[in-house]
Amino acid sequence: MVKKEWDSDTFYDVNLKVILLGSSRVMLDKGLSDSLQGRFERIILSHWSFAEMRDAFGFTLDQFVYYGAYPGAAELIGDEDRWRDYITGSIVDATINKDILVNEKIAKPALLRQSFELSAAYSGKELSLTKMIGQLQDAGNTTTIAGYLILLSQAGLVCGLNKFAVDLARKKNSVPKHQVYNNALKNIYCEKSFADAVQDRSLWGRLYESAIGAHIMSYAYAGDYKVYYWRTNPGTEVDYVLEKKGKVIAIEVKNNSDHGNKGLDEFKAQYNPYLALVVGDGGMKAEDFLSSNPVDLFK
Repeated sequence: MVKKEWDSDTFYDVNLKVILLGSSRVMLDKGLSDSLQGRFERIILSHWSFAEMRDAFGFTLDQFVYYGAYPGAAELIGDEDRWRDYITGSIVDATINKDILVNEKIAKPALLRQSFELSAAYSGKELSLTKMIGQLQDAGNTTTIAGYLILLSQAGLVCGLNKFAVDLARKKNSVPKHQVYNNALKNIYCEKSFADAVQDRSLWGRLYESAIGAHIMSYAYAGDYKVYYWRTNPGTEVDYVLEKKGKVIAIEVKNNSDHGNKGLDEFKAQYNPYLALVVGDGGMKAEDFLSSNPVDLFK
């Protein structure tokens, strides 16, 4: 149909421009499998940023960390039950049931949903596929779970980050660090309310790191950079490692209770990255980082 309209406006000398819009990355990618060579430009829009949520809805940094960046849910944050119902029904259910299940052959739909819920809840943490299977109710294997995580990532929900290494095989065989693309997807499974979560500094540190990671992942697809994490042992780690055209950027996320940079120093000594950055205390303000496009760090 798009090709028909394109050729028709050329034949009749009509300056017609066709714009295809849609929130489903899965459906758009599949729809464009039919060649439109020379007829289209793809413009990728990511999740809303902190700056956009702040300017449009008056979100504070803490609200952005907890409630994420879905504009349709912004007016519901005063009623957290409604907010959770909206994210679950309008975002999660719609994406999994209407986008993924309609367009892909899924042998175990319940396992796909459980994989998402567990991965989202563990956003910002490492969890092996073997341990995931042990916590899932439905039967499955590591190959199935890995495949489902790829589908969930393609849908812009959640992904599993590989450990950074020079050796490609080591990257692929590492324990994944789970990461949502929008922090709302993690916090619908948070057992504490916004007010209580802010007071729990240990919990808030994990939500804060996940929010920074979600911002990084949200721009990764359009920015054409890859995202990893790095760890040698507990206490010696880098939260996020970005790689684009041979340039490597190491990002460490810091909150009020954490001031050491041992992992970042060791990573710099071992890999000599293009840029090493602390986001939070002692480094770039979280507000500034969350208001920027991470791809600009490579310039």
